[in-house]
Amino acid sequence: MKSRREFFVQSTAALAAAIPAFAAPSAKLGVPGPFRGRVVEVTHPGSIASGAYQPAAIEQMVERGMTTLTGAPSWQDAWRVFFEKGDVVGIKVSPVGGPKLCSDPSVLRRIVAGLNAAGVPNRDIVVFSRYRKEIQDCSIDKWLPEGARWTAPAWDYENIQLGMEGYDPDVFMEMAVVQPGQNPSDAHNRRSYVSQVVTRQINKFVNLPVLKHHQSAGVTIALKNMSHGMSNNVARSHTSPTLNVCGAFIPAVVNLPVLRQKAVLHIVDAVKAQYHGGPGGRPQFVWEHKTMYFGTDPVAVDKTGWKALDAQRVAVGMAKIADSKPDAVSTFLNCQVEHIEIAGALGLGEFDDKKIDVRKVALS
Repeated sequence: MKSRREFFVQSTAALAAAIPAFAAPSAKLGVPGPFRGRVVEVTHPGSIASGAYQPAAIEQMVERGMTTLTGAPSWQDAWRVFFEKGDVVGIKVSPVGGPKLCSDPSVLRRIVAGLNAAGVPNRDIVVFSRYRKEIQDCSIDKWLPEGARWTAPAWDYENIQLGMEGYDPDVFMEMAVVQPGQNPSDAHNRRSYVSQVVTRQINKFVNLPVLKHHQSAGVTIALKNMSHGMSNNVARSHTSPTLNVCGAFIPAVVNLPVLRQKAVLHIVDAVKAQYHGGPGGRPQFVWEHKTMYFGTDPVAVDKTGWKALDAQRVAVGMAKIADSKPDAVSTFLNCQVEHIEIAGALGLGEFDDKKIDVRKVALS
């Protein structure tokens, strides 16, 4: 007859054997996160029809993207890798392309559902970007489930972006670059202050960019959605077609500890994407890529997205972004896509293709 202790040991061992081997990764959340160099690319041919996102297909894409990224056995387990009850989570949307090329409601709502599954209630979810008017113009404020909030530090775009309403005076990136005519000796003119949404209202955020070309930065994906979407005084980084320092400016902002620590997940909406003429939406350059990208490493994500944009440009007979010349809709002398490599050199993620693991998932 077995002793009580023997029975307990054997029963515990049997129970452990029945539990899936998945466990949350031990690496710290933030940039580059627990899945450094890993990018999950999910495609679905039915994700868009007649220009409209198809919610059922989007649900499949987000679920497979999250479980493939994390290795989790379930949708809920995947979100629990990053979030838990007690978190206040921001979702950084991308409304710059206008109503026809912004973060889509079906994607946004699926992210909210994932946060809910991890134990984060709607009242602890904050959707945000830089300008309130852009959010309202895209109707993002009308997409949110009951209880979720939206906000922005400023009302609308201004050429001189030195106002401090909504920005944190104690958290900034200082660089010896000012707009022409401003006093370079004034530290305020040399600083870009981070939104109080990021510094004071949330403890984590999901970065939700749209895959687009950008005439001064080359591309605007995960890195630029943070650098220019979460701080003020950014016009100084690309004042004119020849006065352009996006290559250094973008990684310098993202390297701030508050962004590195709170950016725990990047989901790129590339169901519709734009290969030229960005960042504003230009329908003649938009194509249905029918893809989403998932990662914790914004450098690897951006390197992967950059390749997708280049592939589409080549397919329509255009030069790759790094080799492009100014034209009527993209006037900058050099598209400074090197910001991605510089970010990699700062330790924000993997730039080397040999260290990037792109896991492709094709749904139908």
